[in-house]
Amino acid sequence: MIPAKFDYVRAGSADEAVALIAQHGDEAKFLAGGHSLLPLMKLRLAQPTVLVDIGRLTDLSYIRDAGDHIAIGALTRHRDVETSDVLKSQVPILPVAASYVGDPQVRHRGTIGGSVAHSDPASDLPATLLALNASFVAKGGSGERVIAAKDFFTGFLESALAADELLTEIRVPKTPGTAWGFQKFNRRAQDWAIVGVAAARSNGTGGIALVNMGMTPIFAQSATDAWLGGASPAEAAELAVAEAEPSADLNATVEYRNHLAKVLTRRALESAS
Repeated sequence: MIPAKFDYVRAGSADEAVALIAQHGDEAKFLAGGHSLLPLMKLRLAQPTVLVDIGRLTDLSYIRDAGDHIAIGALTRHRDVETSDVLKSQVPILPVAASYVGDPQVRHRGTIGGSVAHSDPASDLPATLLALNASFVAKGGSGERVIAAKDFFTGFLESALAADELLTEIRVPKTPGTAWGFQKFNRRAQDWAIVGVAAARSNGTGGIALVNMGMTPIFAQSATDAWLGGASPAEAAELAVAEAEPSADLNATVEYRNHLAKVLTRRALESAS
């Protein structure tokens, strides 16, 4: 389909991008890689009147060791996350999860910030960052604020970002030597997950998060508590869906999704062991 009519402006910096959004109001949207927004526009599920292109802002594309965490610029491509030596040594689950995003063409264009800001519960990276207890830096007209991943995803394709805010950075705690596992079940390679699971544990802390098991990425608190408390992978996996609210679609019934979540959680925890 053809998107509704819109105006287009290109930002030269993050500050200019924030100013342009403030100028054009709630109907303006940021455009980076476009892999999340443009399909919605073609279906007319999103009809922004102005697109603010931030795809060429080099100051938001980086992966840096920032002491107790790794800082990732919001415009960092999935491929750069997938191949980062820093992430492979300090947060090894994240490059693996990034390798499951789409196909090589998508990974060379799509950005981690776009995936996070889009807040799709079927996307791999939001749930992985939720399991890692990441935080997100948002920049708006009133300054910067840091939002914990557990507070960021508020509803289906909705986040805690204000209309005039730009996601600028993802901060991921370092977890060298961590125990982790990532599992994804889909019908075909490169499809969205029917169900996915990300699990990571280090120094007595950790998390288990589910992909496509609710209106948002789901933090499996009950399963996490059991796992950190010494339960076996099978025992913890039985609690995987305690906080989930899956829905049925053409790919799976609710019962099938619940079954998959338990199986994949057990496999992820066994891998982490």
